[in-house]
Amino acid sequence: MNIGTLLPRHARYRPAHAAVVFRGHRLSYRDFNARVNRLCNALRGLGIGKGDKVATILPNCLEQLDLYWAAAKAGFVVVPASVLLKENGIATLLHESDSTMVFAHASFAGTLDAVRGRLPAIAPDRYVLVGAKAARTGFRAFEEVMAAGSEAEPPDARLTGSDVYNIIYSSGTTGDPKGIVHTHRIRAMYCTLFASAWRMTPESVVLQTGSIVFNGSFLTLMPWMYLGCTYILHESFDPEAMLRAIEAEKVTHIMTVPAQIVALLDSPAFAPERLSSLEMIMSVGAPLHLEHKQRLTSALPRVFYELYGLTEGFVTILDKNDCAAKPGSVGTPPPFFEMRIVGEDGADLEPGNVGEIVGRGPILTPGYYKRPDLTEEAIVDGWLHTGDLGRVDEDGFLFLVDRKKDMIITGGVNVYPRDIEEVAVRHPAVAEAAVFGVPDGKWGEIPVCAVVLRVPASPHEIMDWVNDRVAAKFQRLHDVVPTGSFPRNAAAKVLKREMRECYVKTGKVDGEDRKGGR
Repeated sequence: MNIGTLLPRHARYRPAHAAVVFRGHRLSYRDFNARVNRLCNALRGLGIGKGDKVATILPNCLEQLDLYWAAAKAGFVVVPASVLLKENGIATLLHESDSTMVFAHASFAGTLDAVRGRLPAIAPDRYVLVGAKAARTGFRAFEEVMAAGSEAEPPDARLTGSDVYNIIYSSGTTGDPKGIVHTHRIRAMYCTLFASAWRMTPESVVLQTGSIVFNGSFLTLMPWMYLGCTYILHESFDPEAMLRAIEAEKVTHIMTVPAQIVALLDSPAFAPERLSSLEMIMSVGAPLHLEHKQRLTSALPRVFYELYGLTEGFVTILDKNDCAAKPGSVGTPPPFFEMRIVGEDGADLEPGNVGEIVGRGPILTPGYYKRPDLTEEAIVDGWLHTGDLGRVDEDGFLFLVDRKKDMIITGGVNVYPRDIEEVAVRHPAVAEAAVFGVPDGKWGEIPVCAVVLRVPASPHEIMDWVNDRVAAKFQRLHDVVPTGSFPRNAAAKVLKREMRECYVKTGKVDGEDRKGGR
């Protein structure tokens, strides 16, 4: 259960096979293993050892992959941070995670300069910049660190499955940062379980265009290394670049978030024949609205998978062969996972009834880093309480309803934003929709819908159109607010809390006066 054994295995048994493709780099397993060894040995020389926390503040880059697999070999714990974090957020994460070293993109030099006085655990020579042309005063350049390392295999770190591999910080919907611990055993389960679920082979070609610091990226990152196939990494998501790469590299597997699928389908360059090599398009991070799911599966039948899951370690998967029969579902628990739907009293509910989704399985986190109180609250008797509402049908397939905290109570009636969103995205002008509740003196809360538009359209026309089609009067919208884009976290999840707060203060959802969409 030591995932650090995977890369040297492939370097020995299939050394010439393409491991990583990034910008102008095309590295074989032999080449990539040599890079990782240099980094492992260089960090050993700086005193970084098993169990030490090493933070990263990096966009998608080769150096982030180096650090992931150096951690797997050397036994230090990698703590990836989002590049969307601001100064205080970075300082908090570095402090709370007990990081003793940090690798950051050169654009964060000023931020690190501002916060390092608050971080006594990080020695001056353990701030490393990636992308710097030369070392800055008080910082080291990544190339300088790498130059000090040997390409020889580093000493055996004597890792076991219970050793911590990484800590993923997730604020969820509360804004309270929580470090979710993943061990080598958990990541080994990611390797085997998801390679099987996605029907991957050593000849598969994986394309990753979204951020690799959010946990969803590990759904293909781990199976890639387990099987020794090829991993293509893009710096950022661009639908046209994605289409070109799929066509040119014969990509077989891609992981996306719903916003990327919408952008892909809306791209003028989209043509199903360009994606003929694909065996999987997997959507994760938020439910893909049925309108978009049907567009995708009509154009590309029998390649779509959907995963519902939490970084804490419970998932369900809608398999490509079940999608046609259960299009509104997010699937079933994979082998070795169990799921229940429970009521307010904790008792199991019968199929068709809405309750909280609780689950357990072999990738369940041992807990939140240094937060036993939050761990005890989330994991009760070995079952993870997700905070999500759902129901199962008679066949056991899960249908998401909404987040508990996103549910709107209007006039004493429960209103689920997703039900309204599913209607709103059917409007021809609406690319994306996000519904949230705002305070109201008469009803308690009322639904408001933010929309990203394909073409200019009147908010009043959209509101009337939606209100004519929702299932009940209490689901009717009280306002529609066009915006150029939704605020999102590193996992591309829509931050409804931020939109709600902004709307209450300003009547807008992004702090800008946008009219007529984009």
